[in-house]
Amino acid sequence: MSDLELRVTARREGRLSSFLLGELRMSAGLMNKLKWGDAIRVNGVCQRTNYPVKPGDVITVAMEEEVPEYPAEDGELSILYEDEWLLAVDKPAGMLIHPSRAKNQGTLANLVAGYYQKTGQRSAFHPMTRLDRDTFGVVLLAKNAHVHTLLQGSRCRKIYYALTCGAPGEDEGTIDAPIARRELPSLLREVRADGKPSVTEYRVLRRREGIGVLELRPITGRTHQLRVHCAYEGFPILGDPQYGTKDSMELSRKLGFSHQMLCAGMLELRHPVTGEELVIRSGLQGAVLGGPEAQRNIR
Repeated sequence: MSDLELRVTARREGRLSSFLLGELRMSAGLMNKLKWGDAIRVNGVCQRTNYPVKPGDVITVAMEEEVPEYPAEDGELSILYEDEWLLAVDKPAGMLIHPSRAKNQGTLANLVAGYYQKTGQRSAFHPMTRLDRDTFGVVLLAKNAHVHTLLQGSRCRKIYYALTCGAPGEDEGTIDAPIARRELPSLLREVRADGKPSVTEYRVLRRREGIGVLELRPITGRTHQLRVHCAYEGFPILGDPQYGTKDSMELSRKLGFSHQMLCAGMLELRHPVTGEELVIRSGLQGAVLGGPEAQRNIR
């Protein structure tokens, strides 16, 4: 269980629900989940959400998180930023974000649960950013459902770095191409006229011997968006077996890339609680920005 307590002193009259949704910025779903227990109190007394609040009343909400069903594991966790509300870590290539029916161990969620257990934090795993198994870099996590809701309403600027087979002709530009899921049972995506609007901004940082070092900024957040867009425009990401071409995979084998060279390099956001402007950088971005000659073990 999480020990976070939300607190506000009323400066107006109104229904308790209006303070939960307004001053405390709680989602309607979370409020409805909490109202059936004794988590919501006014002046220390459990109250229903239609309770008439008066100026001076103290409203408190005890945030509790369920213990995860998957096991906590002890292991190396590269922490980039942490406070009582947020945790940002570097995910290595080859690691799943969350357990599944097929794999219940060895994921980022298992390691984070182990870290919380070891440090005495009764927090939960709420990923704000999700990466494919073989994409590496920054993953931002909320420590409870309330902060996760606040993050969903905030603007988060994501910057990725990629090594590509070839590069765009222009030094910078925008890829505006709709993405749809391929016919079942495939889980892959493709650019298709009836797909969902998908926009990626790019900037070429370096060109060398048929390889591009790109900065990618996803404006939308479609599944596999950056990989699909780069492949569609003719400069597939190196090491990507699903969207790569014969030439890109041959070059990837030559360079020893066993996974896509795509790094979630930087996040810029306003802290959902303090309002502070945060810039969180991955410690793994050198594997891409340094080019093939500066490779390191990122697994």
